[in-house]
Amino acid sequence: MKSKGAQERKRTFLLITIPVIALFFCFNTLPLIKGFIYSFTNFKGYGSYEWVGLRNYKDLFGDARVGKSYLFTFKYALVGTIVTNVISLILALGLNSKIKAKSALRGIYFIPNVLGGLVIGYIFSFIFTYVLPAVGQNLGIEFLSSSMLSNTGTAWIAIVIVGCWQAIAMNTIIYISGLQTVPEDVYEAGSLDGVTGWKKFKYLTFPLIIPFFSTNMVLSMKNFLMVFDQIMALTKGGPSQSTESISYLIYNNGMSGGQFGFQSANAFVFFVMIVAISVFQMTVTNKKEEQL
Repeated sequence: MKSKGAQERKRTFLLITIPVIALFFCFNTLPLIKGFIYSFTNFKGYGSYEWVGLRNYKDLFGDARVGKSYLFTFKYALVGTIVTNVISLILALGLNSKIKAKSALRGIYFIPNVLGGLVIGYIFSFIFTYVLPAVGQNLGIEFLSSSMLSNTGTAWIAIVIVGCWQAIAMNTIIYISGLQTVPEDVYEAGSLDGVTGWKKFKYLTFPLIIPFFSTNMVLSMKNFLMVFDQIMALTKGGPSQSTESISYLIYNNGMSGGQFGFQSANAFVFFVMIVAISVFQMTVTNKKEEQL
């Protein structure tokens, strides 16, 4: 028979868990289910609607604008993930070394993650539109003489810069956490065998922080694929829809473009793709961990 204390603890856990599950269902699961249902309709976001079956899903594959947004989003996510993790790992190695004021530096590097994406986007929008062109014109640098945001070839680069600048903060902290789990004995044994510099990182440090690398890669790819704030603040999908991400397209055409049903289908396909990519990343990195 269970003691009274055990029963009370079980009741307490239930009281804590049930409200959380209810909130999660109301604000996450329920909208997902409703969106999936609307994806089989011609719902415009208002008024009546009719069932259209799989027509929205078929139309997705023939829509050039949707295809263009997927290409941009995956290009942005791939470049952003690589750049963010390379710079984050370098910074983490530096901030984990024996340097002065490293605690203060960690705090400074984490500031971008505290600020809102829209706030950062509007600040960088001013910099790209007014500050950098003025600097470029004064120094005679043709590349910077006009706003990067107004050029279809450079606008995506500006968005990558902003996205990475904000994402590097959290990734650096995660890498630092991983580096602090590496035992000093490992480095001491390595130094006796003459393992230093790049070999020290390749054969000792990196294999031991693979789990943290996996976490950062999955989170980075997911966050970059879902880019919205930077697009909203910097380009609103322009110029000429060259920086229109999937999330922004779903929001813009679904909420105000009368394509609620169509974009619901787009959102569901996008959701499945993100889950599939995340599972693939975790499978690959888990196999790498097992090999090591």
